[in-house]
Parts: sequence; structure tokens; C-alpha cells
Amino acid sequence: MISQLLFVSLLADANSDAATNAVAGTFAAFGVVGLLVGIALLILSLWINWTIAAKAGYSGALSLLMLIPLVNIIIILMFAFSEWPIQRELREARARGTQT
Repeated sequence: MISQLLFVSLLADANSDAATNAVAGTFAAFGVVGLLVGIALLILSLWINWTIAAKAGYSGALSLLMLIPLVNIIIILMFAFSEWPIQRELREARARGTQT
């Protein structure tokens, strides 16, 4: 990608309006592609976090808190060091199974 930018800038005369428009258009195209890739990665990240939270027994909406700076660190620490609801349910089910 960078080589294409260099190629366009080397072929065009730096003082002409056509060269300036060509370089500006190239940067704009890369900006749009970068924006679309960024949005796609954000959606993928939210989907992954939603799935992890749901499998752990928490509400999947906790993944939306991952978008807030500093709150996302607290959520990760909560996932790492608290007892998950699914683990609590499993422990209770095993306790009921041994009592009967």
C-alpha cells in the first residue's frame, strides 16, 4: 500500500494540482478502507466478548462496557478473579447430586 503512495507521488509533479489531487485521493481511499476495517474489528471484538460473557453466565451486555476506557480493565479483572455464575451453578448441582 505504501509503495503505491510512493509511486503516485514520484510520478506526479509536486507543484501541480493534479498531483496534489492524486495524492489526496489516495490517502482518502486508504482512510476509508482503514475506517471500514476498524469498524469490522470493533464489531468482531464486541461479538467475541459477548459470547465469552454469555458462556460464563453473565449478561452479554457486559461486553458493551469494554468500550469504556478503564471500565474495561475492571470488567476483565472481574471476569478473571470472581466466581462465574456458571461455576456457582455447577458447584450447587454437584452438591445436590451428592445429597440424594
